[in-house]
Amino acid sequence: MHITDSQKWLVLAGLLLLGWLIVSLSPILSPFLTAILLAYMGDPLVDRLEQWKVSRTNGVIITFLLFTLVFVAAALLLVPALVRQIDDLIASLPAAFLWLRDVAAPYLESRFGLVIIQFDWLEWGKKLDWGATGNVVKSILGNLTQSGMALLGLLTNLVIAPVVTFYLLRDWDLLVERIAALVPRFYIGTVSDLAQQCHETLGAFFRGQLMVMFALSLIYSAGLMLMGLELSLLVGILAGLASIVPYLGTIVGIGAGLIAAYIQFGDITHLLLVILVFSVGQLLEGTVLTPKLVGDRIGLHPVAVMFAVLAGGQLFGFVGILLALPAAAVIMVLLRRVYRNYRASRLYGQAEDAPEDAGQIGSEGTPSADDVEPITEPVSDQTQRREGSE
Repeated sequence: MHITDSQKWLVLAGLLLLGWLIVSLSPILSPFLTAILLAYMGDPLVDRLEQWKVSRTNGVIITFLLFTLVFVAAALLLVPALVRQIDDLIASLPAAFLWLRDVAAPYLESRFGLVIIQFDWLEWGKKLDWGATGNVVKSILGNLTQSGMALLGLLTNLVIAPVVTFYLLRDWDLLVERIAALVPRFYIGTVSDLAQQCHETLGAFFRGQLMVMFALSLIYSAGLMLMGLELSLLVGILAGLASIVPYLGTIVGIGAGLIAAYIQFGDITHLLLVILVFSVGQLLEGTVLTPKLVGDRIGLHPVAVMFAVLAGGQLFGFVGILLALPAAAVIMVLLRRVYRNYRASRLYGQAEDAPEDAGQIGSEGTPSADDVEPITEPVSDQTQRREGSE
């Protein structure tokens, strides 16, 4: 089927309109995108409950209650502990400042001959009111509650996201069917194959990688807590979240853990224990967590993940961060399709130069470009014949 120039311009105009809408509506998109993500993650559980003879509505209620329980437990257990540890971190900044001034800077200058920028350390120490920084988090929360519009926006998001999640979970399969019904029948095979590949990639990431991040946060926090580190929960969760990019979580965790352990203990033993904790976590991630929970279906290079997050945040703010990884996964699927089409085309070279399965793009039984017979009758005649056979 030949695509005309007008159709190409129509597709381009549609993409530009979509980008403009995302930029214009970004202030109100966050709760809806969050709801779509939660519904996408919860739909397999609802489908499983339906297989167990539970009605769709009851399955949605059960899944919704499980999500609510998880978020409430996290808010009650983690948030107060994190607030306390952030206060402890801020309270330890004077010691870190003194160590940087009296130990690190002189050592680097004498050992490596580096010229450290000459700060007025005494003036910096006076400007930083260390005693008043212990309640920074409380101050931020106080300012938030004093701002009527900010508080209203926060409460609106907290109300909208659960409501939209509930309705999306209930009607998820119906929405997918209606979207599929809008696809032109000529492209339904290709679109279905691409959608399945995108689903596998996104599902492996959102369900698998998020479970890996949670498991690593738990492992790192528990290990650092056992060695007595005061900032164990903060460092562990930070390293777990950073593990969205392979190896970045380990690098961030070891760096933050070593600094926190040196400031608190000041000996080599605890520094080695920090390295041991993250080495064990990295070993478990590579041998157990990632192979079991994620597998090899993501196919997103760490550099692509990092670039997608940064580019999405730069272009569209927080909404761009939410859209970055799904968009990167879809783009990677499309690029693989383009690559395989190119390898199977005559432009690449002779047929024997291409891989044997390069032409079988998508689902099994899809013919390659060389196997497709040329169209010798008008498209209108083909359509009438197809409708008659149906």
